Amino acid sequence: MKIRPPFLVFIILLGGAFVGAYLTQQPTVFVYYRIIYLLLTLITISFLWAVLALRGLSVTRGARVLRLPVGQIFEERFEVRNESWYGRLWIEVKDLSPLPGKQGSRVISGIGSRQSRSYFSRTLLIQRGAFRLGPTILISGDPFGFFGVNKVIPSEKTLLVFPYMVNLQKFPEPGGELPGGRALRRKSLEVTPYAAGVREYAPGDPLNRIHWKTTARKDRLMVKEFEQDPQADVWILLDAQADTHSALADTQRIDKSNHFWVIPQKLIIPLPPNSFEYGVSCAASIADYYLRRGRSVGFACAAQTMSVLPAEKGIRQMGKLLETLAFLQPEGILPLTGLIEGQATQIPKGSTVVLITANCSEILQLAIEILLRKDLRPVVIGIDPVSFGSHANECGVFERLRVFGIPTRIIRNGDDLQKVLENDRL
Repeated sequence: MKIRPPFLVFIILLGGAFVGAYLTQQPTVFVYYRIIYLLLTLITISFLWAVLALRGLSVTRGARVLRLPVGQIFEERFEVRNESWYGRLWIEVKDLSPLPGKQGSRVISGIGSRQSRSYFSRTLLIQRGAFRLGPTILISGDPFGFFGVNKVIPSEKTLLVFPYMVNLQKFPEPGGELPGGRALRRKSLEVTPYAAGVREYAPGDPLNRIHWKTTARKDRLMVKEFEQDPQADVWILLDAQADTHSALADTQRIDKSNHFWVIPQKLIIPLPPNSFEYGVSCAASIADYYLRRGRSVGFACAAQTMSVLPAEKGIRQMGKLLETLAFLQPEGILPLTGLIEGQATQIPKGSTVVLITANCSEILQLAIEILLRKDLRPVVIGIDPVSFGSHANECGVFERLRVFGIPTRIIRNGDDLQKVLENDRL
């Protein structure tokens, strides 16, 4: 229980009443006694009121979806329940979640006995990462403001915010090559156009892989086996070395006049002026583009720790990639060339390697040479660090790579990602 400033006024009044009763003689002294009795009764009632203010109260928070990308509206339902036999004049619900721009705090009045009150909060997601939905604090007190009480409800759920993505319709697709030899005979758990043979059915095999003609001939269940698709993989390498990234002061990016809480929808919001945030959004958008076209996509980044996702297909791979990107920070110490050398053994020849970096020094040219020597097809997403406040020299290396025939996209602060990534002339 917390004592509020009005309680000091009460102490002054009570002290004045005692002084007046001491200095005043009969017959008017009874007036001060009545004031003293009134003040003591008042403080007793206020104290008991505050003690009982939060008894039997609880709050629950619920959301339909706990995994959303930046730019979406996160909708959460708050419900305050009063299980006691007496009502409440007012209750303040305070949301202490670290979610930027949270809208969950409210003041609720007039909750009757055995009743509940609920409301919805809508928050525009502007930052990727994981955010605990809570804790939540219930605050109340007495009607005169002498005492304040609060009740903390710990957080139970976590909201995962994925990076901002754009829906690319075209992007460079260097042709793959047939690995041939032993590489062509590697078995695949996925259905591909390349059947390798049949084998006996094992528990867990999908029924759509049963080869019925062989099953009828051998009088036992036989399933088809498949070889890996000879189409080359796509690997996305995100440079997270701390020294290469820069950022400007993040001023207000959201238009307050946009009444997004009226009709929940996906909004186009500007990214923070941070080169790494642009890189993360590019990685997510490019991975989504290739996976939607049935390509196998792998990912590697040396941030706080080394993050490597082997090349796979499908929506499950996209989910794993988004979860990884949601937590990455530009805190790595491994240079771009070290990242490439470390992953080269996992990347088949002829694969497309998308380099996303803000490094515009000669190191980038060395990295491209390493990829070409290993018979890999580089695509460069160059993030211009000068536009993000870096004092580096002009990034002419990006233009030189484009002249040499390397597919290159140059991203600057404030650019439309979809327009730049789709247009090879920007």
